[in-house]
Amino acid sequence: MKRGRLRLGVLTTAKYVAPEILGAFCREYPGIDVALNVTNREQIIDRLSAHDDDLYVMGQPREADDQIASIPFAPNPLVMVACADHPLAHERKIPIERLESENLILREPGSGIRDAVLKQFAAAGIKPRVRMQLGSNEAIKRAIVGGLGIGVLSLHSLTLESEGGRLALLDVQGFPIERRWHLVYWRGRELSLVARTFLDFAIEYEPEIRAGLAEAEAAF
Repeated sequence: MKRGRLRLGVLTTAKYVAPEILGAFCREYPGIDVALNVTNREQIIDRLSAHDDDLYVMGQPREADDQIASIPFAPNPLVMVACADHPLAHERKIPIERLESENLILREPGSGIRDAVLKQFAAAGIKPRVRMQLGSNEAIKRAIVGGLGIGVLSLHSLTLESEGGRLALLDVQGFPIERRWHLVYWRGRELSLVARTFLDFAIEYEPEIRAGLAEAEAAF
């Protein structure tokens, strides 16, 4: 496979993991041209419906649709994050009930991360105090550093930097929330050789992803 083109639609929160895999794939197949479209969930669904891309990197699709294939390929742990000087930063095995009085910073309504977090609190019989709703992981990190509250982020969003040591991972019971990234495509549309090769490559790349996450977690 010396030539070809791969079009990927990538959920905004997956922008931390997709380029790493793409980089490794392009080193293996340097003649492949890649188009990467990063956007929000609503637009990803629109692109999927319109067949704009070959594959889509997103969380588990909420929609039950036999026409959509969804293949898990990488871990996406969600971790509770606070500023480094937060009173809970050095505690261990913190009961989730302790967070009921904390100001919580969440992603916007419709976000998969938000849904997973609220489900976790509801399972514990807790209604969190949501102080802010922000549209990006970077904005949430800045708000946490500014002391506006604690938040839940994908560990992938913390792999390249840790805000100069100003962030801390909280050891809260029930966290991290274990989720997976999925490669999604229409079953009725035959994948190109390039897309099929990338799908197989991404699945086999999981050990490298796990190693990077472990390194990032150890840095905190």
